[in-house]
Amino acid sequence: MKYLNQPLENGKLPLKNRLVMPPMATAKSEADGRINQDILNYYDEKTKGGYISLVIVEHSYVSVEGKAHNRQVSVAEDNLIDSLQTLSETIHKNGSLTVMQINHAGSSASKDVTGIDPVGPSAVANPSKENAVVPKTLTNPEIQALVNSFKEAAQRVKKAGFDGVEIHSAHGYLLNQFLSPLTNKRTDEYGGDIRGRIRIHLEIIQAIREVLGDFPILLRMGATDYMEGGLTVEESKEAACAFEKAGVDVLDISGGMCRYTLPGVQEPGYFSPFSKAIKEVVAIPVIVTGGITQADEAEAILRDQKADLVGVGRAIYKDSGWAKNAMAQERG
Repeated sequence: MKYLNQPLENGKLPLKNRLVMPPMATAKSEADGRINQDILNYYDEKTKGGYISLVIVEHSYVSVEGKAHNRQVSVAEDNLIDSLQTLSETIHKNGSLTVMQINHAGSSASKDVTGIDPVGPSAVANPSKENAVVPKTLTNPEIQALVNSFKEAAQRVKKAGFDGVEIHSAHGYLLNQFLSPLTNKRTDEYGGDIRGRIRIHLEIIQAIREVLGDFPILLRMGATDYMEGGLTVEESKEAACAFEKAGVDVLDISGGMCRYTLPGVQEPGYFSPFSKAIKEVVAIPVIVTGGITQADEAEAILRDQKADLVGVGRAIYKDSGWAKNAMAQERG
């Protein structure tokens, strides 16, 4: 095997191999979202030896009403920057680069957690969430405030020493709710066809670019809802091209309203047909995750040019030595 251990040098994030640890919620933070020793210990354990080229830190909320669950990491306040920096330094000392994922839960949020009624692009119950309530429809001024929240969160990520920021538009969260025709029924400039449904994404990308210059921006896209009337592959490809043109440096492909699985589909790399379709229309690197548990499975995805980088999540979560063993196979 040779592909997994190849460096990636044709992008803003020079990576020593093709292995990515994707974002996985730990629910280990302090009650206010502050980084604590439990989180530092977790990421230290997972990254020892530097066998993982890129670590994408779990989804972190940009504002309190967008908090997805208790003990979720926060990037919503400036006074958190110092604690966030301890995390980036922990990962860097082990030899990996790291990006922080920023997110707003939208209608996936719960008033029991936030104390605030959930919001969304439209008054449509979220199909990715059991017992979902109908959210309050966001007004245009509220959308602009959200854009600003993402921009300010990205600024904090850079100040905290991370190597890039990832915008979360997958797994049924707010930006994914704008992307999907299942949850975006707006008739204004933020709805309608795919260009309207990604308008908020493009505004966030532009806002971050304006304040952070060349800082690497990743975007995690729910490329399929795997539901009747959901996002189509052609729409995903059009959105991917628009994101690249707007300044996204890496696309991270996962699920939409189906979240991080495909019902009834078990084969390794089950999102790889979507990453392959998107890779064929963009020049920037593409990451794929989903059901990849063996090094040879990752190798096959790279060999068949279905993605440029492979995210291995649950296998690394279960076995902190997974990356070391995979790279030993490479050398073998």
